[in-house]
Order: sequence, then structure tokens, then C-alpha cells
Amino acid sequence: MVQISADIPASLKTALDEKAARSGGVSSIVTTALARFLEEPIHTIFQVSTSGALVRGVDDREVSVKTLLEHGDFGLGTFADLDGEMAVIEGRAYQIHGTGRVSEPSPDAGAPFAVVTRFEPNIDVSTGPVGRFKDLEASCDAFRRSGNIFYALRLDGRFKKVRARAVNPAKGGTGLVDAAKAQSEFSFADLEGTLIGLWSPGFSSAFSVPGYHFHFLSADRQHGGHLLDLAADPLRLRVEPLTNFHLVLPETEAFLKADLSEDTTAQLAYAEKAH
Repeated sequence: MVQISADIPASLKTALDEKAARSGGVSSIVTTALARFLEEPIHTIFQVSTSGALVRGVDDREVSVKTLLEHGDFGLGTFADLDGEMAVIEGRAYQIHGTGRVSEPSPDAGAPFAVVTRFEPNIDVSTGPVGRFKDLEASCDAFRRSGNIFYALRLDGRFKKVRARAVNPAKGGTGLVDAAKAQSEFSFADLEGTLIGLWSPGFSSAFSVPGYHFHFLSADRQHGGHLLDLAADPLRLRVEPLTNFHLVLPETEAFLKADLSEDTTAQLAYAEKAH
């Protein structure tokens, strides 16, 4: 966050103070007003397709990496035909292949599902030591003031161990559960890295991944994957509440004809875990 100063009429200052006393403070009001005037989205998730569609095997190209990066500089997803995990950080996208190799995809590479945001955290703290995934969740829970909005979370530091996975390329139309049965799992030890994370509320299970969803990327950009478990020294944690949600639904034949009426929560939970 940065500070600015400006000269404004006394009448506006009075109105601003009165509004700030009733709501989120001067900074929040000014930020919101500037974002609307400049048509610059803030605290906004940009999501392509739905988790339910991915579970149902709608995994063709729906958006390019170039387009995703025009809407956010931080986030996660997957690639067409479930060809690995996507991690977006500091405006660059990375593809974590099922072989364990990490590469930067071409701007034209396609994704069937992805979630990105322009990361502007308002919380910057240190966690305690993390011994397992549940400790990570507890550390992050302390900085979520609501269970009804979304959060972007970034954690940086030294990891004693990381267990991660990456899906392998699948035949078109392969459901996420079947693809997860053939996923590759990796174990890393004693390395610097970053967790790129999102937390989604329970009501979003029809279109998102409820709860915590983390992808790991090493500092040298050589290792990564969908996080399964970890142990780490104290980590730097940055958090941004996300209160605007922009969902783009595909117009491809596969999506338009897919039966997305069934609750896929259980199948999604299975696919997100180790096997």
C-alpha cells in the first residue's frame, strides 16, 4: 500500500469524515472511489469456468495465459487437457508439469480453469513454525475476518519439507477424479519458496474450490505443485480480502452441453487430496 496527499474542498472533507465514522475508514472510501473512477478493479477475483465443469471433464482451452495475466498477477489454475498445475506470481505464469519440470508457458497457452487477482495485501505478518497442513490452515484462519468472502494468501520462506502433486495430460473429456488417480506426487526438502493460495467460502462449492487451495513454487522456479502437506520455519504471510467476484463462463460446445447440475463437492475434495 502507498500513501497519497491531496487538496480537497472543506465540504468534501466533512462528508468524508462523516462517512468514515460510519464505515470502513478514510483509506477504504478513497480506494473504492478511485477504483470506480479509474475503472481499475480492486479486491477482485477473475475466474474462468467453474470447478464443477473441470470435474465433469470440460478441460479444453477456454482462455489464454496472456488474457489471464491481463486480469491478474497472482493466482492458480490448470492447463488445457489437465497438463499440469498453474501458478501465477508477480505477473508471470508457471506450468508445473506431471514430470516435475517447471516452465513458463507461451502467452498463447490455454487454460480450462483459472483464478487470478491483482494482489494488494493489507495484512503482512509472520506465522509461527508450521508442522503440517492443518497448522498452515490455523495460521491463515487467524487473519480471515469472515467466512463469507474470498481471500488471496501468499506465504514466503524456508520450507523443511513439501509434498505436492501435479496432474498429467489426459485425454479430452477425462474427469478430474480419473485424472487425479494418475497424478504425480513429489517431495522436496529444505528449500526457499512461495505458497500461492486462495480461500473460498463454503457456498462457492458449486463453482470454486471451497476452503484453502495452495500451489507451491520454489524460489528458483525449478520445483512446485499443488500443495498436499508441508513443514516450515516461520513464514511471511500476506493476505488480501477479496469482495468482488468476476466469473467468465465459456462458450465452447463442451461447456454448453455439459451436465453441471450434479453436486460435485465430494468428487472435487477427492481430486484435491493425495492418493
